[in-house]
Amino acid sequence: MKSLTRPSLFSLAFRYILLTIGAVISTLAVVLFEAPAEIAPGGVSGIAIILNHLLGTPIGLMIILGNIPIQLLAFRMMGSWRIVVRTVYTIILYSILIDLLTPYFPTPISDDRLLNALMGGILSGVGAMIVIRGGGTLGGTSTLGRILQARYGIPLGSSVLYTDGAVILLAGLVFGWEGALYAMVALYTAGAATDYFLEGPSTIRTSVIITDKPREVADAILDEMGRGVTSWEGRGMFTDNTHSVLYVTVNRGQVAQLRALVLKADEKAFMVIGQGHSAYGHGFKEVRGDRALPLQM
Repeated sequence: MKSLTRPSLFSLAFRYILLTIGAVISTLAVVLFEAPAEIAPGGVSGIAIILNHLLGTPIGLMIILGNIPIQLLAFRMMGSWRIVVRTVYTIILYSILIDLLTPYFPTPISDDRLLNALMGGILSGVGAMIVIRGGGTLGGTSTLGRILQARYGIPLGSSVLYTDGAVILLAGLVFGWEGALYAMVALYTAGAATDYFLEGPSTIRTSVIITDKPREVADAILDEMGRGVTSWEGRGMFTDNTHSVLYVTVNRGQVAQLRALVLKADEKAFMVIGQGHSAYGHGFKEVRGDRALPLQM
């Protein structure tokens, strides 16, 4: 009987294929767009780009040296050697490719620094997403972000954004404050791309409706939209009055119809519309099992 905790050979190979593809795409972001345009979008890679500009040190070598203490911390905090091994593999491949390819691309692809920042950010985000799907990280603040995500549930793209502020400031001192602004554009774009490709587009809307006519509101939603409604009782803490609270999930394009139906059934109803990435179950995506590799720690 196969062990449930030991991945199959196919699963292991597929993980490392993803790690390799992600490392290559991330390398292209640095070599083609960021480094030649003097854009240092945070993290150890950003520090390495700054040191390359000031001292001429190899970017890849500095990335490896800067990641040594971070990976030791990751091993201690995460308590798993597997993700550290995958991350070390990705960092080494990423760093070697950067130093091998950098001499061949001394100038950026575009003369427009903003385009370089945007494209570098997009490629960095896509590369990071693929590496994360393979169960690793690109090291640096990505690893610190993974720790914050695992420990505190902070979205990965957001946590990396928070930890890169000091590097952006340093980039401003070295490349000028306009350079810092471009670095912020690249960093934000990378974080947004990572979250988008990991979690998917925001395609659904959720609504909490507080009403004194729950039956009328629910029937209107059920009959006109075919959406299920969940109800529970709530109490207003200021008035101490009891009201019904309804919860419903709809597609993005149904928000206007939902609002009209609710206000027609109860013009005094209170509504809050929120957004979500996806919904699973009757009326939405069917649950057929997740074929993607789990993000094991």
